[in-house]
Amino acid sequence: MASLMRALIIDGTKSASVRHVPVPAPGPGQVLVDVHRAGICGTDVELFTRELAYFDQGKSSFPLCPGHEWCGTVSATGAGVDERWAGARVTGDTMLGCGRCRRCASGRHHVCADRSEIGITGWPGALAEKLLVPAGRLYRLPDEVDDRAGALVEPGGNAWRAVAAAHAGPGKRLLIWGPGSIGLLATAFARAAGAEVHVAGLDSRRDDLARSLGAARCFTAADPPQGYYDAVIDCTGGEAVPALALRFTEPGGRIVYVGLSRRPSLVDSREIALNDITAVGILGASAGLAPAIEHYADGRVAPGVLAQVLVGLDRAAEALAGQLDTGAGTKIHIDPRR
Repeated sequence: MASLMRALIIDGTKSASVRHVPVPAPGPGQVLVDVHRAGICGTDVELFTRELAYFDQGKSSFPLCPGHEWCGTVSATGAGVDERWAGARVTGDTMLGCGRCRRCASGRHHVCADRSEIGITGWPGALAEKLLVPAGRLYRLPDEVDDRAGALVEPGGNAWRAVAAAHAGPGKRLLIWGPGSIGLLATAFARAAGAEVHVAGLDSRRDDLARSLGAARCFTAADPPQGYYDAVIDCTGGEAVPALALRFTEPGGRIVYVGLSRRPSLVDSREIALNDITAVGILGASAGLAPAIEHYADGRVAPGVLAQVLVGLDRAAEALAGQLDTGAGTKIHIDPRR
């Protein structure tokens, strides 16, 4: 009889429960990870509510096990995997390209047309006691990166990519719209790069958190920023923000879109062209995972303040339903061992 493990399964719109499912066996080139922590992301919530566009596109379907922000320890390895991975503390890439196409060959596996996304499309996620991962998508965690930070590497990778696309650096002024997890991590990465960072949100509830991560000034919808910025990063899900953010972008500057609205956002491309603005879209953390780990390990960015709530797997459905308070942070972490 196959061994069983506990996993959170979403079996329909706003319907999820912990079930016993077979423990996956690592095939060639794969490892099995004992999950220590998994973060609840906005994407996970949209899977739970079936508001993620992937459902209409045929990429996601029920039932599914969510969870793509995680860390853990390798407990088993498949054929062909370097034995040195055994027992390693790791996190990993969410984006699993086919490995055969032109995009994968050029290092753009995160936009492979035939990709799987762990916990989102075609691959069971980390809200389970164990997770199957291709060894080639693993990242080793140094001792300086604890489990809390380890489960924040994936959102950190997204934030680092957004900041890199904004060309943050000394002498640059950045406006980050949206003080959620990625927006606040982007604040920390941009400040570590030497930029002056301002943060705008709907209200002032996260101003202290933003300042603790390096924000020089904070603004709200009622008290919006003034003037122009060398770069603006939209980390929101607000459908009006992509167009609004353009108004604050310096001619010749850069605007970075990493947030996703649930309905289409309309942007006047004339504003981009006539102001010679560079617009960049960010999908996934792939190229930012290693830099995020490095920033966490050497202390340039301390992400732990974002995840101050840790509960067991039996409360994951409550977290998806928005029934748990994130405390003073922005993120709820799940320990499937509890």
